[in-house]
Amino acid sequence: MNMLSRCIQTVSLLIAAAAIFSCSVNPVTGKKEIVFMSQEKEIALGAESHPSIVATMGLYEDKKLQAFINEKGKAMAAISHRPDLPYQFYIVDSPVVNAFAVPGGYVYFTRGIMAHFNNEAEFAGVLGHEIGHITARHSARQQTSQILGQGALMAGMILSPQVRAMGESAVQGLQMLMLSYSRAHETESDEIGVTYSSKIGYDAKEMAQFFGTLKRLSDKSGQAIPTFQSTHPDPGDRHDKVERLAETYQSNNPGNYSVNRDGYLKMINGIIYGNDPRQGFVENNAFYHPELKFQFPVPKGWQYENSPIQFQMAPSDGKSLMMLTLGSGNTLEEAAQNIVKQYNFKVLENTKQTINGNPALVMISQQQAEQQQGQTTAQDPKTTVQIATWIIQYAGAMYVLQGMAYQNDFNSQFNTFKSVAGGFRSLTDQSKLNRKPERIIIKTVDRDGTFQQAMQALQMPSNRMEELGILNGMKPNDRVTRGMQIKTLGM
Repeated sequence: MNMLSRCIQTVSLLIAAAAIFSCSVNPVTGKKEIVFMSQEKEIALGAESHPSIVATMGLYEDKKLQAFINEKGKAMAAISHRPDLPYQFYIVDSPVVNAFAVPGGYVYFTRGIMAHFNNEAEFAGVLGHEIGHITARHSARQQTSQILGQGALMAGMILSPQVRAMGESAVQGLQMLMLSYSRAHETESDEIGVTYSSKIGYDAKEMAQFFGTLKRLSDKSGQAIPTFQSTHPDPGDRHDKVERLAETYQSNNPGNYSVNRDGYLKMINGIIYGNDPRQGFVENNAFYHPELKFQFPVPKGWQYENSPIQFQMAPSDGKSLMMLTLGSGNTLEEAAQNIVKQYNFKVLENTKQTINGNPALVMISQQQAEQQQGQTTAQDPKTTVQIATWIIQYAGAMYVLQGMAYQNDFNSQFNTFKSVAGGFRSLTDQSKLNRKPERIIIKTVDRDGTFQQAMQALQMPSNRMEELGILNGMKPNDRVTRGMQIKTLGM
């Protein structure tokens, strides 16, 4: 079958699918639309995604907060456009300020975002936004848009000389179109969030205030990107639009809308803020894990990322990568066999050794290229990944340290990999073993004044004034009053 025939067949299948699914009605908009994902598939997708999300991020154990999000989540689900879905709500153990939803009713809040909310109404607005993604079937609609867009683009590049001449530009145009779908979905979810949070009795203007917090976080991180290149609208733009939407809703539906600042602050008193050292931390060019009681060096200048399932680090030039994970198996040999099978390694050499008193096995391997049956493929040293693997038996577990680089660069990187693995040892330093996480501590302002004066009176460090301001949703000269509850940081 030639390319033209395949293209025509693809487009024909898309048209047939469109005919089959064209009767689907979006529960939020009430409009007919083509959707290739059934509700059963959405629910299955959520159930499949949940274990990997938990494994990657971990759950934050706080019975009060969990009961709170369950209560508000169920109340909002009941008034939503899809009350029949099996909604579930979780707090994940991440310092990142984020909330997200997956199809089928799964909604996640990080402890980082829970720490940055300043009242129940802010939380309710974001909760409504995330449930809105689910009820408006944004994942299903995005998938459909991509399928139809890719099919149409394939047809255009083959059948139209003008589109064919555009080549890569046409692909980039499609990608930008997909970004606009995502931005449109975010805007739609903001509107839904205003409605849902208002319906369960909260002041949606506070949702707008939280977008102000997000804007300050974005500006502080220096990672803000132009609106037209982002899948999310600019937080500052969202603040203004959501505020107008909330005012319109309340004008059309007069009532008493709740904020509940003090009640929320009481609930988050003691929540972990920032990175939790018990899960591992980097200090003075070393990674320490107090709970598992080990340490190893981190090369100077390398960037790193830590999660409950792995620690990875790399130099800024991107020429190599190192990763620590847990291996499976009762012996070093069994763990090695499992790694080779899991990653499709071709082992070049392996030896046994002892690292700081711990039995270890070292392998040098290459990632084998995918081969079709009956064919062999020559591997290019410029694109072939070579891996040094150290499996270290320590405290009843198999720790796997892997350093990887392209074959051409591997020898120049090997000594760095070796020094990291050779530095794996038990952690005995009590100052590291007993490191406590920083927490949100709620205190009472003892006199009228400015936010900055209140922070100074509470002996908060001056170099963290902007950070504390973002955390409290306040600026240095904002007024505070005696008896007001406010967030501080402590152990």
